Amino acid sequence: MDYKIFSSILFLAVLTVSCTDEPDDKPDIHDTLVRSAGVYVMNEGLFNGNNASLSRFAFSDSAATADVFLQANSRGLGDTGSDLAIYGSKMYAVVNMSGQVEVMDARTCQSIKQIPLFDGELPRQPRKIAFYGNKAFVCNFDGTVAVIDTTSLKIEKFITVGQNPDGITVAGGKIWVSNSGGLNFPDYNNTLSIIDPVTLTEERQVEVGTNPFVMLPDSYGDLYLIARGNYGDLKSRLQIIDVATGSVKHTFTGFEAINFTMAGDTAWVYNYDWGTGVSSVMMLDVKTETVLSNAFISDGTALQTVYGIAADPVSGLVYISDARNFTGLGTVFAFDRNGKLKFSFDAGLNPAGFAFLNEKVTTLVR
Repeated sequence: MDYKIFSSILFLAVLTVSCTDEPDDKPDIHDTLVRSAGVYVMNEGLFNGNNASLSRFAFSDSAATADVFLQANSRGLGDTGSDLAIYGSKMYAVVNMSGQVEVMDARTCQSIKQIPLFDGELPRQPRKIAFYGNKAFVCNFDGTVAVIDTTSLKIEKFITVGQNPDGITVAGGKIWVSNSGGLNFPDYNNTLSIIDPVTLTEERQVEVGTNPFVMLPDSYGDLYLIARGNYGDLKSRLQIIDVATGSVKHTFTGFEAINFTMAGDTAWVYNYDWGTGVSSVMMLDVKTETVLSNAFISDGTALQTVYGIAADPVSGLVYISDARNFTGLGTVFAFDRNGKLKFSFDAGLNPAGFAFLNEKVTTLVR
């Protein structure tokens, strides 16, 4: 044997093995992010017009689609849409004059179940919806709160609260309901009902401003509330309620407020002056409980009749709907946190409510 040739072959073999990459037995690392996929808009329609509808704006193609519920189900949503929310994989549309909650798949809008809310043959006129654990709580204008199991979608109970409840939220581990007395002009109510979500009973009522409406909790133990007054000498005001005591901590008297939204430490409050026809949107710092700006919109975008507002905590966008003249199609404007318009799209008749559709995206980190 030629030992020189053999030694050369052996050397090359060793060199080849030593230069081969060692197998990487470390698993790939992935990161899952949540991003905004789009926004649904609840278009109220006209009272007794049976023409409520849903619009959707998708970020995938930056396009708006009208009547997505009608397209998915070959039927309308009903009469007077009053609230919209996504919880888990389902979307819940509260339809006031139809006396029902329409539950659908949050992505396809395919109907899963219609939940009728009636007292005999009379619709209970559901208004708003909130969620706690595996239950949905729907306040009804007949003075009750319906408790719905979010798995079976069956009504578990009706809880008696105050007069004509018109708002509902979760704060401090309790369900808070605003008893407006809105059908008792001029003798409006001024209480909030506090419900124990475990025993499903009303624990107590606390007094707040006249004609309470929308409520949202902050991260500092407070509940922000719109008290609409009597539409006369008692103006619509934003109040701060101490969740621990149920007492009114502060009432902002320097401005009127019709509705508001909140994300993080910022609240956006809007008003529409029926006398002058002027809409305005301002900003508050809920941590310091002070006004940040009397004019949120900073680029001159003109709004005719502000009718709804919602802040998306994922995308950072603030959506404001404009009902225009209440008889034609409305418009939705999306602003960044600096009050600059990012985009707008046509909605349906009297756009008022919003629900944000998110998606999880998995990326390879290593």
